[in-house]
Amino acid sequence: MIIRYFAGAAEAAGRSEQTADGSAAVGDLKARLSGELGPEFERVLSCCSILVDGVRATDETVAAADATVDVLPPFAGG
Repeated sequence: MIIRYFAGAAEAAGRSEQTADGSAAVGDLKARLSGELGPEFERVLSCCSILVDGVRATDETVAAADATVDVLPPFAGG
């Protein structure tokens, strides 16, 4: 799967995109990424929305191996 980070999530992750092998439930993916990318990323991730193939996901949503997962922090503006 492709994981794309936006705005503050990209800054905390130190990258704008990465790949992951296989499929995973979003909750498991978040735990894995938090462990890999550290406490600052985990803090930012706790405020983020997760989209799987453009659809808002819950921790139980399964992202397929060929999915695109977007990590979107809250945005401000108008």
